Amino acid sequence: MVREFKFKGYSPEQLQTLSIEALIPLLNARVRRSLDKRVGKYMNDAKRKLREEIKLAREGKLKGELKTHVRDMIILPDMIGLSVKVHNGKEFFAVNIKPEMIGHYLGEYAITNRRVQHGAPGVGASRSSLYVPLK
Repeated sequence: MVREFKFKGYSPEQLQTLSIEALIPLLNARVRRSLDKRVGKYMNDAKRKLREEIKLAREGKLKGELKTHVRDMIILPDMIGLSVKVHNGKEFFAVNIKPEMIGHYLGEYAITNRRVQHGAPGVGASRSSLYVPLK
């Protein structure tokens, strides 16, 4: 039996019909604080532009893919099912938005650092490298 996802007792379909004002009490404190300020500091021009592009993508009017540098955008229910490419500092990383991601930030799903794999040291890198035989 497959378990249906519910966010604080609401199904994803019910969440999509809620207004942002009705959704705010369901979210965590940090996200609630940010969204309370959405008229002022939170909703800057980049986030407004992204919200408009999300609406166009939802209606099917957006040509191409949805790319953004806005990593601090909070995932809201109207973004469920979309694929957004989020910039991680080097490249755009595809993020498929699922209902479990509501209330998180886009940047959480585009990791900015990778595991470092060092090569062999070069000649002159240290005193001991003087005694490494060269080919």
